Amino acid sequence: MTFVITEGWFLGVEHCLSPNYGERPDGVDISLLVIHNISLPPGEYENGCIQRFFTNKLDADAHPYFAEIAHLQVSAHALITRSGELIQFVDLNKRAWHAGRSCFAGVEECNDYSIGIELEGTDCDPYTDAQYRTLSQVTQAIMHHYPSITLDRITGHSDIAPGRKTDPGESFDWTRFLQALQRAAVSERE
Repeated sequence: MTFVITEGWFLGVEHCLSPNYGERPDGVDISLLVIHNISLPPGEYENGCIQRFFTNKLDADAHPYFAEIAHLQVSAHALITRSGELIQFVDLNKRAWHAGRSCFAGVEECNDYSIGIELEGTDCDPYTDAQYRTLSQVTQAIMHHYPSITLDRITGHSDIAPGRKTDPGESFDWTRFLQALQRAAVSERE
């Protein structure tokens, strides 16, 4: 599938609008892609809880873990489910609240200049083939639309918030992902 971005939105995908975003600082160059993981409750998948969490509708009484996090106001620009479905929460041109305290290449506040993509998963559960396919296709679209995001400006949450975050975890196959992007770039040039 080829993803198309128009005015900050992926066309033809589910839009589940999050109120948890803000404006980017004036003149900022969107120049970083951050890969995350999330599952709610931890280790449980495809139950709609992530969508409720990012839209401030998570029922704190539905699970003991939810009581700890339901008050948080966070978001990512998009989520890739275990089945490879892309769900967008925040306009890519806006500042989603995904990175928290963070720094990349000496520049702090990564939310200001990054796009955050969540993979439904955990640090230790292998991601699905469908997720890798969708992530590769989504990343190609993002890199095309935001040319300051290059292969060396794609990172994990753990790399911009070391000691505080561990995602996407040891289960994420960076080599597989980056090689898919490189193959796509070669194909596009031919």
